[in-house]
Amino acid sequence: MESFNQKIALENTNVTLYIKREDLLHPLISGNKYRKLKYNLDQAQKENKSVLLTFGGAFSNHILAVAAAGKEHGFKTIGIIRGEELKDKINENPTLQKASELGMVFDFVTREAYRNKNDSAFIELLSNKFGDFYLLPEGGTNDLAVQGCEEILTEDDAAFDYVCCAVGTGGTISGIINCSKSSQQVLGFPALKGDFLKEDICSFAKNKNWELISDYHFGGYAKVSVELIHFINEFYQKYKVPLDPIYTGKMVFGVLDLIKKKKFSNNAKILMIHTGGLQGIAGMNNSLRQKKLTEIIIND
Repeated sequence: MESFNQKIALENTNVTLYIKREDLLHPLISGNKYRKLKYNLDQAQKENKSVLLTFGGAFSNHILAVAAAGKEHGFKTIGIIRGEELKDKINENPTLQKASELGMVFDFVTREAYRNKNDSAFIELLSNKFGDFYLLPEGGTNDLAVQGCEEILTEDDAAFDYVCCAVGTGGTISGIINCSKSSQQVLGFPALKGDFLKEDICSFAKNKNWELISDYHFGGYAKVSVELIHFINEFYQKYKVPLDPIYTGKMVFGVLDLIKKKKFSNNAKILMIHTGGLQGIAGMNNSLRQKKLTEIIIND
């Protein structure tokens, strides 16, 4: 499928708002993961690699996307998963269960060991254990991933004044920055606390027309609130656009809040990027159910 720009009709404002439905690119290799993997899969084939190895947490969009891409393109897949305690809970975890069904083999490591995921000594240990593989970093961000994300914006998007997206590891926004027009302002909404992402983005981004809006992480990565869940459900009922609670839901909440606070220029044209990640809703709903909180609506 192709993504398209869906208008979000707003009242009592002169701002024009659209959302780019990258979530519709593929049922499992969703949104920005589809973009990030595109050229990495090409490179893995060029290098005659038959195995993809990567890293992720319990409900990682990236883990499931790599498993699905491996199944679709004929690669074996290995997931190094943060948290030894998850080893016996695969069937309780919708993300890991689906990735396993798609053929991914897991190696569960302690959180302490997982912190070494970028160290050459740790990678060498993995090579000794699993043999030859094509390495994909956590979240999928590398030069080839950024190249794929540079294809998110098209010439049809040149009329927008602002382009907004959620930020995880910085690869998606870097690609968007690189393919944006100099007249456009790119706004990133980090899903994590802290300012450390700026350095990562600067290492990939070629332009300076961007800034991070750090006020809408709702307490940090994978943290949500009753207010956010209510917003996501209301947005779905009104516009029939499902939002994930980790990334895009927070970004859309932030953009609408900034519009309400009149932070955008008069008659501004704003494009929000839906980066997918809807598979994570099932796991989030399991958690919300246990806490006896309202769940996220995933269909009518």
